[in-house]
Amino acid sequence: MGIKVVVVDGHALTRFGLKMLAAAYPDLEVVAEASTAAEAPALIAEFAPDVVTVAVGLPDGNGLRLAREMRDRHPALGIVVLTSHGEDDVLFRALETGASAFVGKSAPIEEILCAIRHASVAASSFTATGLATAMARRHAAHLTLSPREREVLHLLGQGVSIPTIARTLFVSPSTAKTYVSRLYEKLGVSNRAQALMTALRIGLIHSDAATA
Repeated sequence: MGIKVVVVDGHALTRFGLKMLAAAYPDLEVVAEASTAAEAPALIAEFAPDVVTVAVGLPDGNGLRLAREMRDRHPALGIVVLTSHGEDDVLFRALETGASAFVGKSAPIEEILCAIRHASVAASSFTATGLATAMARRHAAHLTLSPREREVLHLLGQGVSIPTIARTLFVSPSTAKTYVSRLYEKLGVSNRAQALMTALRIGLIHSDAATA
């Protein structure tokens, strides 16, 4: 039995494209289409789909608000949020609504198919290409290192020992250990390697600054 899909999108071309895409795969079937948020609840009640794809922008409302309402009413429903804009804030808002997947309309066909199939079997598990990178950017935006902590991070990247850090900063070894511990705590890590990997990922240092 195929995955039943309801498409909610204000653009006729997008609805047609998704319908044609589903027609090319035996495990997918678009059973109904809606051009507005107002039409969606009745179609979901009538066709009992496995998955609903919903555009962020709809002629009569916000697709993310509709996604939140659908999640509240239908806990087992797969919800794929489609967007023309891949900004981080939209991705996180989709996550917060309880959507199953977030994908750009310009994404490769396989990515859209994977999102729909994922939503059909794991409605409560969120997936999105670039989620880890977006999380890293959010982490970096909220992470503030003091000038001293940045110095310590730079020295760690050079591979120097804690005694050398102490001598470089003109502090005692115990104070240097305290600086390192505070830095690890802020980065959410427990050792030098993890600290450097995390700092690289969120852009606090560059690869040529991490030699160890």
